[in-house]
Amino acid sequence: MNLPPTTQSFVLHFGEMGSRWGINRTVGQIYALLYLSQRPLNADDICEALGFARSNVSMGLRELDSWQLIRLVHLPNDRRDHFTVPDDIWEIVRTLVEQRRKREIEPTLTMLRDILMESPASQEERQAQVRMREMHDLIETLTLWYQDMQKLEPDQLLNLLKLGSKAFKVYDMKNRLFDPKPGNSGKPGNPDDGT
Repeated sequence: MNLPPTTQSFVLHFGEMGSRWGINRTVGQIYALLYLSQRPLNADDICEALGFARSNVSMGLRELDSWQLIRLVHLPNDRRDHFTVPDDIWEIVRTLVEQRRKREIEPTLTMLRDILMESPASQEERQAQVRMREMHDLIETLTLWYQDMQKLEPDQLLNLLKLGSKAFKVYDMKNRLFDPKPGNSGKPGNPDDGT
């Protein structure tokens, strides 16, 4: 690799992580290089920086393009294709999550819906459908939550993420104050006496 040490460390690590995220090491390294680059790069630039064969770079760029994670750029007086990534990290994350949803979540939901439409032929199948219904409902709930999150502006989403456990504490406090226990009738209780 023909990269500064810190850049090389990031690129190598991203390649290793890419293989855990469902993309190959080469694609992960190409993306990391494009992400850190201050200018759009062409395939020759990528080959030189990473020491990859041109065919591997071309295949990697095609895969990144199919995920909609890179952008094609044309520079003045240069006929070659150059590539870059969005400047906004939130746009990158949203694109990645949306692509994973389309490729992984939607097919699973479709399969579950199809199976749940069938009449069970035995008690064993009925029990299996109960479990599949639980999975379907959870995935559907998460999908609806994801759609709500997609509507938020990046600064709103960041503020929501920063709430972290504070949001749970508010939710938990509401439940403790308004939990209709015997003798409580749904009215706020006294936090000091446990009601």
